[in-house]
Parts: sequence; structure tokens; C-alpha cells
Amino acid sequence: MSKSTWEELGNPAESRESEALSLPAAGEKKSPLDQIVREGAQRMPRLAIGDGALGFWAALRKVYGETREQRCWLHKTANVLNKMPKSVQPKAKADLHEIWMAATREEARKAFDHFVEKYGAKYPGASQCLEKDRDVLLTFYDFPAEHWKHLRTTNPIESTFATIRLRQRKTKGCGSRRASLTMMFKLAHAAQKGWRRLNGYEKIVPLLEGKTFVDGDLQDAA
Repeated sequence: MSKSTWEELGNPAESRESEALSLPAAGEKKSPLDQIVREGAQRMPRLAIGDGALGFWAALRKVYGETREQRCWLHKTANVLNKMPKSVQPKAKADLHEIWMAATREEARKAFDHFVEKYGAKYPGASQCLEKDRDVLLTFYDFPAEHWKHLRTTNPIESTFATIRLRQRKTKGCGSRRASLTMMFKLAHAAQKGWRRLNGYEKIVPLLEGKTFVDGDLQDAA
């Protein structure tokens, strides 16, 4: 996540006023990330969190090629369970929790292997769905442990846009694209008054300074 985003979410009291992004020119084929860079957000984000949407990851890799990726555990859990019988889902869900709730990456890998071994033969689709994103599901272990709650899912973003989604349903659209973007910006700007700091916000500074975290713990300089 970029420093500007950390400032907005982590410490609203100290964040600066933001300006709405300008609309691209007619016929201009640029991704939203291209536009963000053009508008001045040129610092490479440390981490991006999302579901399996291929378009988002393709755009991210094009614009911020070195940004780390973290898949959303909430979406991944739902996708895996959908490939299993309902009678098995409660136990399988508990086993999935053992992975992302593990205290270390090594423990998570062992729980991961256990899930694949336990369910792979009978439910190969579920096992493959999980296995294909193994590495990017465990990226959060390289970040402060206090931040894990915010990094393992897209819930912080989903919650932020809850107000916007509600207004969109009520109004059934806002006319032009410009009107929709304006409404979204104003609603998000108003909603940020109720935001709180991230857990362990003080760990943002060493993170942005490039300090190394292993299993959520800051490593001493050699």
C-alpha cells in the first residue's frame, strides 16, 4: 500500500485534503492505475490486496511491477468451499482458518499442506483453487503482525465503500460518469471522518524505510 494511502487510512487526523482524479480524455485507453500515477502518486505501493480479478493484477504489474501481492482470504475461502459439498464445508473452513491464523509462515505452510493432503483426493477442484495462490496468500507474513488483520482480506476497502454502494442502490445510478465519480468522492470524503488509525500504525515508518519483517516481527539490522 502506498504511503499516501497509509496516511489516509492510518492517521486521518494528519492526512491532507485529496483531489478527485480527472477524467481521461475521450478515446484514451488508460487503466485507473495509469491515471493515478499520472496524477502524482508515483511512490510504489509496498503491497496490494485483492481477490482473483485478473484485470486488476494485470494493471498493477504493468504500472507497479515490484509491488507485492496478497490475495484476499475471505474471497479465497468462499471460492474453495464452493467447490466442496455443504456437509464438508464447516470442517474445511476450520482447516482453512488454521492456515491464515498461524503465528508463522512455516506453521501456515504445514497447515496448508495438511489441507491439500486431507481434501485433495476427494475434492481436487477445491485443493487446486487453494494451491494455485499459495505464495500470494501468505505474503502478509512479511509485514508487521499488527497489520495482518488489515492485510489478509479486502474488508477495509469493502467497508469503506459500503456507504457508496448503499447510495448507488438507492439512487439507481447517478447519470453521467462524472456525476458518479463526484458522488463517490464526496461520500468517501465524508466517511473518512469516522475512520480510525490502523493497528500498529507506528510500524508504518520502518516499513516504508525498507526495514525487514519476518513472521510479523521487525528484524534487527545486521
